[in-house]
Amino acid sequence: MKHKILLLALLFTLASVAWAQDTQSQAPASASKTQTRSAHRQHMMEMHKQEMDAAKADVAKIKSSLEQMKANVAKISDADEKARWQANVDMWETLAGHMDRMLQHMESMGPGMGPMGGPPPSDKKPQ
Repeated sequence: MKHKILLLALLFTLASVAWAQDTQSQAPASASKTQTRSAHRQHMMEMHKQEMDAAKADVAKIKSSLEQMKANVAKISDADEKARWQANVDMWETLAGHMDRMLQHMESMGPGMGPMGGPPPSDKKPQ
């Protein structure tokens, strides 16, 4: 009977020591995961900024070309040709306006707020 109690006590002691070592070894792993997540988030924020800057540059180029097209349309004397070019100008104005609105919406949401890095999108449509 004494051997059984001693064996049981020894078993509980060893189990406690093993459990304590296991929890200590998991702590650095969770810290490592936090660092990895933080580095990944920083990388995603940098990529978001680069993409936003590139999109803004694209919109600026489109608007510059659009102004040139408008100046050229004003010089066209043939009514049919002028109407064709004006339709082209109207289409590009619509696209540039749409891109501006999308950029403003993306900026208001900030980095990491899309499907891969933040809360789920709401059912509200942008204004």
